[in-house]
Amino acid sequence: MSFLDQLPLNLLIIAALTLGLAPFMPEPHIVEKLRMLFSGTLSRPIDIFDLLLHATPWLLLLAKLGRIATAG
Repeated sequence: MSFLDQLPLNLLIIAALTLGLAPFMPEPHIVEKLRMLFSGTLSRPIDIFDLLLHATPWLLLLAKLGRIATAG
């Protein structure tokens, strides 16, 4: 059984909406870090780690949804 198959979909949704978007004010970190990535200013190790931390729930959710879509 795949690692993605073992993860509950509702847990991934909650993780993406909480950790993936935290902090909510003034803007989600994922938005800030993606903006930095596309503008070429994402260079500090802490910023790269922060992008990975906030992007992981979204990437897992997309992978799980893709697996569900292709499985049935």
